[in-house]
Order: sequence, then C-alpha cells, then structure tokens
Amino acid sequence: MDNDFNMEKLLDTAILAAISAGQELMINYNKTLSIDFKKDQSPVTNADRSAHALIKTALQYFDIPLLSEEGEHLSYSIRKKWEKLWIVDPLDGTKEYIKRNDEFTVNIAFIENNQPIIGVIYAPALQLLYFASKHLNKAFKHELKGGFTNLNELYYQAIELPINAHLKTNPNVLASRSHLDLETKGYIDGINKRCGKINLVSVGSSLKFGLIAEGSALLYPRFSSTYEWDTAAGQTIVEMAGGSVINADDGSPLIYNKKDLLNPHFITRSAFARSGLI
Repeated sequence: MDNDFNMEKLLDTAILAAISAGQELMINYNKTLSIDFKKDQSPVTNADRSAHALIKTALQYFDIPLLSEEGEHLSYSIRKKWEKLWIVDPLDGTKEYIKRNDEFTVNIAFIENNQPIIGVIYAPALQLLYFASKHLNKAFKHELKGGFTNLNELYYQAIELPINAHLKTNPNVLASRSHLDLETKGYIDGINKRCGKINLVSVGSSLKFGLIAEGSALLYPRFSSTYEWDTAAGQTIVEMAGGSVINADDGSPLIYNKKDLLNPHFITRSAFARSGLI
C-alpha cells in the first residue's frame, strides 16, 4: 500500500468519492430535510446519511477499515489493530448545511500508523476542492466551476498548479462560525494584545483548513470539541502546504485512531505563522 501506484489509486478514489458525496448533498440542499439529534445534541440529517452510504460504497474497493462520523464506531480493542484506515466526515458543517450558507464540506482522509497520509476536502456549494498526499508532498486547490468531467482533466488543471502559500490578505485568524467558545476567544484576544490588530474571520466546517493552506489566514485555534473526522483531511492539506496542526498543550501533531476519538485542543498554523509572524 506504500508504493506510488497504490497511493495514487487511493487519492483518485478519495477524490471521486468526495465529489460524488458532494453531488448527493447538493441534490438534497434545497429540499425539506429530515433532522434528528445525536446524544450530544448535534444535528444529523438524511443528507449526512446518504453521503455516508455513497462514500462507504466507494471506499470498500480497498478492503480498508472505515471510521466515519455517521458509521459504526467499533471499540478501541478492535481499532487499535488497524495500521491503515479511512477517516470520513460525509457532511462536515451540518449546522451550516441546515442554515444553507454554503460553508459545508465532505472530508476524506487516509491514515497510516496513526498519521494522515491523504486528505481531500470538497465544498460542493462553493465548488472548491482541496487535496493533498504525502507521496506528492504538495497540496492542491481546484475550482470545479464548470462541473466535474474526469480525473485526468482535474489533475491536468490542479497538479500543475499546487497551492503556492503566500499571505494573500491582512493577518486573518479563523474561528468556527458555530462553535466560538470563550477559551478560543481569549486566545485570539491575546494575539491582538501581542501582535496588534488582527482580523477575526468566522468560517464553517473544514474550509478553515483550506484557507490556512492557501495562505488566506495565519491561524485557526480551536479549544472547543472536535473529533478526528473533523481534522484528519485538513491536517494533511495544511501540512503539505508547509503549515501544521498541533496539540495546543504540547506542540505535537495530532494523531488518529486514538482510544478517545475526541481531538485535544489544537492550533492550525500556516507556513507564515510557523515562521514567527504570530
């Protein structure tokens, strides 16, 4: 599974699965949604479930275990034996989807030995695709404005134009549109005091990782709850663009398929933030 051919096949399949799930989400976008609530009171819709089903079918080709927000969460006694797995959020930003503000994504990551190796983020309402793979050692952004035709055309346009992270705006710090807690706000206030005025920009879903990777923002601190499927794809994309996603307590990169699927508090930094701008 570690040779280039197989890595390319994994990436191809992840991209196609994300686009297919995104198309399914758009079919349901302007329809009446069936909304339920999980134990933690987070919403889940029929669109979450149908996108999960499509992705599960697509990824079964490889006979690699799947950990999806909307799938079965097996016990750690079973999961700890997995050297490779997919981690998926079929609809990241369900609250944004319900609000119909377009800031929702499909997240697909491939994990090997607890590290994210491939990451795909697709924002179907915005027709934005971010992807990265450690075998390519680059991150890419592609706008599917004309719709998706085939992978060859996508690669022709995207692979030749990898993300060239450079600071595109005044210093932006990102926060969750729906989950800005007091601890995160306090951290951002501290940056303001140390570094002067920064722009606080609220964005939904894993789009924040794409903005960090492409250089549209410097930092995304997160001190409220997230799960592994919220960050795995984004971490790969940020890292391959020269940034980092680190544990806020000890500075280590986030790891995956842990006993506890909750992430620690983390800070996502662009290549510029790592150079000392913040």
